[in-house]
Amino acid sequence: MKGGESLSNETVRFSVIIPAFNAARTLNKAIDSVLDQTWRAHEIIVVDDGSSDDTALAAQAYGDRIVLVRQANAGVSAARNKGAEIASGNWLAFLDADDWFYPDRLRWHAEWIEEDPDLDFLTGDYEYRDVQGALIGTSMSAHVSGQQMLDKAAGAERVMMEAEELEEFVADHFGDTHTLSVPRARFLALGGYPLGFKVCEDVHFLTRLCASSQRVGVVCQPTAVYRIHAASATRKDPVMAQRYNVETLRDLASRTRDMPGAIRRGVTRRLASGRLNLAYALNRTGRRSQAVAAVLPSLLESPGTRSIRNLLSVIKG
Repeated sequence: MKGGESLSNETVRFSVIIPAFNAARTLNKAIDSVLDQTWRAHEIIVVDDGSSDDTALAAQAYGDRIVLVRQANAGVSAARNKGAEIASGNWLAFLDADDWFYPDRLRWHAEWIEEDPDLDFLTGDYEYRDVQGALIGTSMSAHVSGQQMLDKAAGAERVMMEAEELEEFVADHFGDTHTLSVPRARFLALGGYPLGFKVCEDVHFLTRLCASSQRVGVVCQPTAVYRIHAASATRKDPVMAQRYNVETLRDLASRTRDMPGAIRRGVTRRLASGRLNLAYALNRTGRRSQAVAAVLPSLLESPGTRSIRNLLSVIKG
């Protein structure tokens, strides 16, 4: 279960959880990137979520350097939650089977946690790359909340995100699942990732995490790679993907009553953005009336200049 020539101790013990579904072609790169960390992972847990290819064989080749769990197909949320349930580390990190960490990803977070153990969670920048490995862009530079943190950092490698800055982060976050580090006890107390949603489950959990957070550590260097697939489900059927996105966000919005005002406002903005993206996807397929219907709820819930502007944008096509 141990790997890499790295520094580590008993203060920060990372359990890295890799959910895998039919990932035989990419799983090795993901696992290797964890084994090559400059801060050794306490354990690597691969959850084979009912794969029908050679995913299990690819994982078994690593022997006792990893923990392999196999389950009937239940979705990525269930796989991550299963990994968290059996983890023996005190901090959790997640990596999808087609992405990878950069070597210092765990070290940058672990050293900061050692300095400041009261951090609620940590996140960071990452790169978008295509299937050939070509760089497409970086997450922090592509999101307003990320740009704000980069400006605040003023060239420093890390910066603190305070509670009042979480609205922008919730509205359109820059850190994805593979840059998230969260205490295992906190993850379990929040109930982990929600079940029954096809997309946006990461936003659902991250928002609930933000709602109980005051201080978030942000590493301003790329810590991981998110691989963009042209044939992914969200790109093959963008209308359906956006419908699923709105469905998840509506459920999240229904849970915000007792959350801080900044979080509630961030969720409202994110839901409005999700509805607008659904409307744009519908417009591109010629379903103008459905597109208008998609954004009308935001106008009714939050009447104002932004909602009117979005509605006019959809009407104009």
